[in-house]
Amino acid sequence: MSFLRSSRTILGPARLGPRCNRPSQLTSRPLSWPRMASMEAPKPKPRPRRTASDVYKERNRNLLMYSSAVIIAALGITYAAVPLYRVFCAATGFAGTPKTGTGRFEAERLVPVESAHRIKVHFNADRAEALPWTFTPQQRFVTVLPGETSLAFYTAKNNSKQDIIGIATYNVTPDRVAPYFSKVECFCFEEQKLLAGEEVDMPLLFFIDKDILDDPACRNIDDIVLSYTFFRARRNQKGQLEPDAAEDEVQNSLGFGGYEHAPKAEVRNEKEKSVK
Repeated sequence: MSFLRSSRTILGPARLGPRCNRPSQLTSRPLSWPRMASMEAPKPKPRPRRTASDVYKERNRNLLMYSSAVIIAALGITYAAVPLYRVFCAATGFAGTPKTGTGRFEAERLVPVESAHRIKVHFNADRAEALPWTFTPQQRFVTVLPGETSLAFYTAKNNSKQDIIGIATYNVTPDRVAPYFSKVECFCFEEQKLLAGEEVDMPLLFFIDKDILDDPACRNIDDIVLSYTFFRARRNQKGQLEPDAAEDEVQNSLGFGGYEHAPKAEVRNEKEKSVK
């Protein structure tokens, strides 16, 4: 009996340990269905089908945006055409317009060339008949060397009993000298307002670029004429000041009388309205 008791003690379930009594712990527990479904990648939602009406609406929207951009750009170019044209003439000296850019005003370029011959610059003053001013140069001419700065003066007087705003145009002859005629300070850069009976002196600081000596077309030039024409100023439809005179008269004062010009935008619009 003692042998049997001891055998039971050796072979009893207590010796097998707790892990043998729990076979379910030796195998992995299967995942539940909700947990497996949450681990799967989400399926993309199907894109809604586009109808022909949607396609046409998108095309019309894009066409409207492009058309609006083109119209806005065209209007901007129209408004900037005249100022850009004047900047181009002042930068290149086209058609006798003196250069007004600042790129030629370096100190080393404003040195007189003593070995060159002097050039006589004549001053001319005109005014429109509609402007009741007296406008004259204080000196008939000055002689300068290429690279030498010179100061001249004009005098303007308002002979009327009301305040008047005037605006001046200018040109240089001969035309081939214009790229080398540079103005540092000039009353023509902005409009001039004279009170009733007021008289003012208008300064002009200029020089002739010494590059004129390297231009074969300008080697035999001894005389230059600088002409100014004053007009009564008015505001156009865009709110900008412009000479109150016929277009032909203004173009002649600028030295563009021999060129063919396209009509202004205001004139074209009036013609189109009259045709409709």
